[in-house]
Amino acid sequence: MDLGLKDRVYVVTGATRGLGNAAARELAADGAKVVVTGRDEKSVADAAAELGPNAVGVAADNADPESAARLINAAREHFGGFDGVLISVGGPAPGFVADNTDEQWQAAFESVFLGAVRLARAAAGELEAGGVIGFVLSGSVHEPIPGLTISNGLRPGLAGFAKSLADELGPRGIRVVGLLPARIDTDRVRELDGLSADPEATRAANEARIPLRRYGRPDEFGRTAAFLLSPAASYLSGVMLPVDGGIRHGF
Repeated sequence: MDLGLKDRVYVVTGATRGLGNAAARELAADGAKVVVTGRDEKSVADAAAELGPNAVGVAADNADPESAARLINAAREHFGGFDGVLISVGGPAPGFVADNTDEQWQAAFESVFLGAVRLARAAAGELEAGGVIGFVLSGSVHEPIPGLTISNGLRPGLAGFAKSLADELGPRGIRVVGLLPARIDTDRVRELDGLSADPEATRAANEARIPLRRYGRPDEFGRTAAFLLSPAASYLSGVMLPVDGGIRHGF
């Protein structure tokens, strides 16, 4: 199936590792041109080099109010256009209610929530009909995840913002979509499993709860993201798509 991605231009944040990187890889593999971002300049340069000539790296911090305009300008300057953005940010600090400090909440709000809002708002002002804004969120949008209190607090609010944005931008032909990953086999998930007393037992217990009985692969997530961002998904907007192996049982 041709997704229609050839020569379309996307900004993908948090793309030096994990889910953002997986999405950028699949976009580039299908012919899109990608601006990949992350906070560390060397990691960004390395990620772009691995993706090949249709990728460029721009070091940027989602919490920086100037980042949104810089990234969109980079897309236009390097590739001559701007067709969409996938906003993927690193997970906030783990912990239960009593564990997380005000500083951790504030840092997560600036990066995970407000930074995403700023970039989406800037993209909305620049995109034309056929453009798309995507958010990488979490299964915590529907159900809190033990030990991830900050994520549980922020992700549902960001999903609500995305749904509101979909309503506002739909008449202009601009789509807004979200992805809700669960146990995808990334460094972040392995780090979280490693916080338990017995990481192997924790993983086995998690896999037993997943109907497909395994963690997802990053490339599986990446292909799903590439589809949602592509013209092939032109009538999908306002959706929050679980990428979780069937673990969510509600509709």
